[in-house]
Amino acid sequence: MPEGRESPEGRLRVALRERLVDLQVDRLARRPWGRRARETYGSPTSHDFLWPQLLEALDLQAEDRLLDVGCGGGAFLRHVRDTVGCKIAGVDHSRAMIRLAAPYAALGDAQALPFETGYFTAVSSIQAFMFFPDQLQALREMRRVLDPARGRLALWTAAPEARGTPAAPEPVASRACLRTDDELLVLAREAGFGEARLAVRDEWAQLLVTQL
Repeated sequence: MPEGRESPEGRLRVALRERLVDLQVDRLARRPWGRRARETYGSPTSHDFLWPQLLEALDLQAEDRLLDVGCGGGAFLRHVRDTVGCKIAGVDHSRAMIRLAAPYAALGDAQALPFETGYFTAVSSIQAFMFFPDQLQALREMRRVLDPARGRLALWTAAPEARGTPAAPEPVASRACLRTDDELLVLAREAGFGEARLAVRDEWAQLLVTQL
């Protein structure tokens, strides 16, 4: 068969294989659902090893209003509620995760957050940014909902070096957009954040911290 041409049967097999990968990644990480997802993201310690540095960066106080974007089962929100006592809200596009995070979370899209402009004083996101289809728009939305006077953002995401490791295993990594340090900082500045830096850069992860 000439180069660049493929039989209809071959194209169908490729399309089906890609669809199966999409379903697997959705179930495991991108739009979690099912028993395994409930056990993983419903755990009160889900991603808790990332919390201390994120909390240090946000410096939350009782008077703050926190939004967690891609909140999963709400473990981080409940921790903040119990330890800081500030107002909390979450958003996720997985109905299964929203049920776990109730009553603190809303179903929504990171690219069109269902919250009023300038309401939150802090926004967090933990290992969800890599799956946002339009990362620049997601950052613009996070900036939009932040209080212009006090707003700050802390966002954990996987670095490119994490691809194929336990932090971003295959096939999950094949559907993730992992940014270099410079790319991540440029995105934040293009989104309108006046200050952006990596508060943490370890072997596999980046903690982006920004202020308006």
